[in-house]
Amino acid sequence: MSACCGQQDSNFDGASPAYKRALWTVIAINGVMFFVEMGAGIGAQSQALQADALDFLGDTLTYGLSLMVIGSVLAVRARVALLKGMSLALMGIWVFGSTAYRVIDGGVPEAPVMGIVGALALAANLASVVILLKFRDGDSNVRSVWLCSRNDAIGNVAVMLAAAGVWGTQTGWPDLIVAGAMAGLFLWSSIQIIRLALRELGVVQQSNPA
Repeated sequence: MSACCGQQDSNFDGASPAYKRALWTVIAINGVMFFVEMGAGIGAQSQALQADALDFLGDTLTYGLSLMVIGSVLAVRARVALLKGMSLALMGIWVFGSTAYRVIDGGVPEAPVMGIVGALALAANLASVVILLKFRDGDSNVRSVWLCSRNDAIGNVAVMLAAAGVWGTQTGWPDLIVAGAMAGLFLWSSIQIIRLALRELGVVQQSNPA
């Protein structure tokens, strides 16, 4: 069915005015929240907040790429999705590494700041999820946008749980555990995106044999 009906099949490539408007709105939300959450994460010494802020930045850039390739041939869209999957994997590796460093470095983040900013980020991401809900299915390019938005909402709930854990235990371990879990989610989503993109590239190669 078409995008105007709120449903798409796996061939939907995002080529609809409604989807483009939705994407522009989500790009603006993510761009603003990157600066808000990164500043708060550094100030509060929260690895979970910084990891989530980095996800906002990554989403802003990758959503921009998604917007650029709408209407392009399948091979181009699949290659961009493959790039996004790889960048998401690198993000996960970076978060794992920085979290391991904080385990050695120690320190207790500021739980109240984590809770307040986590709630603000959750509200922003829930708004994005609602905006993109009817566009959750489609090709690898469209699918990657939905997965990233879903991950953000899950990550924000986890940040708020980490804030409660830090406050309750007066240690930094809940923050570090959540950051590690978010890194794992990044890696799992990257695998899904890469698999779908490679499958689409395989279809292109089969239809255009050398």
